[in-house]
This record gives sequence, structure tokens and C-alpha cells, in this order.
Amino acid sequence: MKYLIVGLGNIGPEYAHTRHNIGFDVADQLVKELDGSFEIKRLAYHAEVSFKGKKLHVIKPTTFMNLSGKAVNYWMQQYQIPLEQIIVVVDDLALPLGKLRLKLQGSSAGHNGLKSIEGLCGGQGYPRLRFGISDNFGKGQQADYVLSRFDKDELPELPALIDKSVAMIKSFVTIGPAQTMTLFNS
Repeated sequence: MKYLIVGLGNIGPEYAHTRHNIGFDVADQLVKELDGSFEIKRLAYHAEVSFKGKKLHVIKPTTFMNLSGKAVNYWMQQYQIPLEQIIVVVDDLALPLGKLRLKLQGSSAGHNGLKSIEGLCGGQGYPRLRFGISDNFGKGQQADYVLSRFDKDELPELPALIDKSVAMIKSFVTIGPAQTMTLFNS
């Protein structure tokens, strides 16, 4: 069985390790744990790794966040992976830092990366791993906030949250979404 794991983010050193790029950080950790490496390919950095007999195609789109759907659609078609076997790792302002939530479908909630995926990949029926980044910004400051790095007092929490995200992905591909949500969504 094949899965497409999508870490959302923006390419370029100025975006590295920002709140909006947490999907890239989770994808990097997953590939590292499974002894893989990324190669620049069409519309994305791509790594092919295996976990417990499952083939995982992990991508970090090079299209920038607002055009993520182009990359997801290409890799979905390339490997003929159905929507329900895709996991998109995305930053989420509606969840506090420390909250991780697996959802099997839903709206974009205004997230431009998710909007692009919905528009180009057949709707809202794809799983997403929502990584809480909090909403600690003033009026009109949302763009600056998501493109900022985590605060010094938040940094110690990140490694465990990234590891838990990786564990959730591994669980999803082995025991399935329902049991993974029961185990990890709190």
C-alpha cells in the first residue's frame, strides 16, 4: 500500500523553521527516522521510504504554500494514490501550541495551502494532521505571525511535538485513521 505524506511550507532559508513551515519540519523528521533523503524532483522535494511494509512518498512542495495543490495533485497522479491515503501536515492557528489533531476531512479554515489542495485535488476529503501554532498575534498581524519563528519559550516543546506528529503518521499508515485518532486526538 502506498501513501503520500505532504509537509506544507515555503522554500527558502528565510522561511526555514517558521510556524508556517512546521509541515516541512515534520516531513524532515519522518524521512530522517526512516533513513531516507530528499531529492529535488518535479514541483517538490521527494523522498521514498518504507515503514512496516508500506511505501511512503514524502513531499515538501517547492511551489510555495499558496500553490501546494499543484505539487500534491502531480504526486497523487504520479503514484495513483487516492485522497484518503494522503496526509497533509499543516500549521493551524485555531489550535494552541502543543495540540495535534488528525482529521479525515474538513474545510481549509482560510489556510491558503489547504485551499489550493482542495481546488486541485478533488475537494476536502483528504486527511490532515493539524499542528497547533497558537494565535498569539495582534489585529492585522496574521501573515507576519505565521512567517515568524517560534518564540524562545516555545522552542523546547517542538522536538516532542514533531516526534509525536511522526508517530501519528506511522500509526495512520499501519493501524489506520480511526484508531490513530482514538490514540492521539485529545
